[in-house]
Amino acid sequence: MCRVLQISCSGYYGARNRPPSLRSTTDLALRAEIKRVHAEHRFVAGSVKTWRLLQSQGIVCGKHRVARLRKLDGIESIRRQRFRVMQTHQHIEPAAPDLVQRKFTVAAPNTTWVSDITSIRTREGWLHLAIVLDLFARRVVGWAIDTSQSAALPIAALRMAIAQRQPATKLICHTDQGSVYGSVAYRAVLQEHQLIPSMSRRGNCHDNAVAESFFSQLKNEITHHTIYATREQAKAAIADYIEVYYNRHRLHQSLQYRTPADFEVQYADIKNPSQSEGVTLH
Repeated sequence: MCRVLQISCSGYYGARNRPPSLRSTTDLALRAEIKRVHAEHRFVAGSVKTWRLLQSQGIVCGKHRVARLRKLDGIESIRRQRFRVMQTHQHIEPAAPDLVQRKFTVAAPNTTWVSDITSIRTREGWLHLAIVLDLFARRVVGWAIDTSQSAALPIAALRMAIAQRQPATKLICHTDQGSVYGSVAYRAVLQEHQLIPSMSRRGNCHDNAVAESFFSQLKNEITHHTIYATREQAKAAIADYIEVYYNRHRLHQSLQYRTPADFEVQYADIKNPSQSEGVTLH
């Protein structure tokens, strides 16, 4: 073996009997710390964030060294793995114009709906929640949960909203420019019910601020401080939050501290029934 590798026999035996170097020993200890931090932070931290977390805990190391050791152990961020597939299998249409223009106050129900998708972590893996929210009373009128973010997810939420509200044609459905909302399948449902697509500007979350605000409230109030053991537990908690608490019991400052359900009932009471035809409030 020494002849083939062109090294001396004494060099081989010396290397075999030599104790591990200080660098190798510290690398082994640092790899254990990297694995610990990666697990503690739910497997989502990248190499730079892992390096900063180690530094904050008094573990001195270089960021390039952390990146090298992570690669050696095959450690990757779940976030990076999750979002790799999303835009390759979607056939999308050109972006729709922004018809809302940040005018989030409307005069009647079923005039403008806004939609978005967020992700919720459980110990069994990710769940993805799609919602349809009526701008008039900030009420969630449709929602769906699934383990994947295909176009079927927002379509299910949209079909739920249509079934519950039976809106008139020409209702505006406002979303971001995500591939699922630009997909041929999603646009076909809008066209089927004569609903008008509207889209935020690319990368501008403020153009869809009401939907973003709902997700912020949901996460701050039920998911940020809880890691659900199973997806079913998370689904039950989200359903209870939307249908029982948020729509019927949560007061909204933008609604003069009324609930979405109360705000819609008050609107229905003051409107002539003939003018309210086609507006179904549940």
